[in-house]
Amino acid sequence: MITVTLTVNGQEETHSIEARETLADFLRERCNLTGTHLGCEHGACGACTVTINGLPARSCLTLAVMCEDRAVQTVEGTRGDPEMDLIRKHFHEAHGLQCGYCTPGMLLAARDILRRHKAPGEATIRKELSGHLCRCTGYVGIVEAIRRAGAELSDKS
Repeated sequence: MITVTLTVNGQEETHSIEARETLADFLRERCNLTGTHLGCEHGACGACTVTINGLPARSCLTLAVMCEDRAVQTVEGTRGDPEMDLIRKHFHEAHGLQCGYCTPGMLLAARDILRRHKAPGEATIRKELSGHLCRCTGYVGIVEAIRRAGAELSDKS
């Protein structure tokens, strides 16, 4: 067992863990942040997406010990963020979710897309989402939600 201290959603979290513990397990089991979902546990589905120092990362492929001295943000850590509130609003209005399993990863991916692409079109959004799987929606609502949020954010700037 080793002791690690991570900054998660702005709070320091110190826990004794096995060196092989993934960030996803650390977040879910040690921090009780269950918004980080485990789907494939191979990095292919995107359900476990979090940000590390502001960049999206698959928490199922990242060891918790690798995140010492880094800022980890989960979907729970985006509460009250105006940009994420807007994205959530559009996900709701465009029916960009059904079962909700992929939603936390999709929301963080949407924010990343909109930070890198001003008012992206459908082709760009679909390309950027290619590493995220959703078995319920067919992506139509998700793509439309991101497109609408991008257009609104673009209008505000």
